[in-house]
Amino acid sequence: MKAADTYGQYPGGPLPIRRPSADTAPPPDPAVVSPSLDRNQTLEALRRIRGQVDQVAGLLVATYDGLVLANDNEGIEPDSVAAMSAAAVGLATQFAAHAKIGESRCAMFEGSSGYVCVFPVEASLLLVVFGEPDITMGLFTLAAKQALTLLRQATPPKATRRAQ
Repeated sequence: MKAADTYGQYPGGPLPIRRPSADTAPPPDPAVVSPSLDRNQTLEALRRIRGQVDQVAGLLVATYDGLVLANDNEGIEPDSVAAMSAAAVGLATQFAAHAKIGESRCAMFEGSSGYVCVFPVEASLLLVVFGEPDITMGLFTLAAKQALTLLRQATPPKATRRAQ
């Protein structure tokens, strides 16, 4: 497989590419493309999750195109983080494919004062989890996956439908 073959892929399938055409295709299925939770529901879920999971410093939910849906984290630029989270998941997908390690499950970063991890939640949403400065990578991984599980449980059943 060449790099050009995998470019633009993410867990939900290849990213759409705009090409001029004479045909007009029907609009994409909104249940697959649009986020399933509204901002208020998502923010409420993030606050509940943050209260339940130890050593999580903050949470952000973004769309695959890098837009903020909800942010429960102070001291960051949510728009920049959302855009970078979409890029990080895309890069992680590419890297995993080229390294032949299977499908990417997350993109994790360690900084001098904490961790951040980006997870695909469903076909149109990403979860960004921020770890406290004093947490270990192992505990952060467990906490981040617990936050992901709780957010998936808060997502209505129709939202877990993945793009085919």
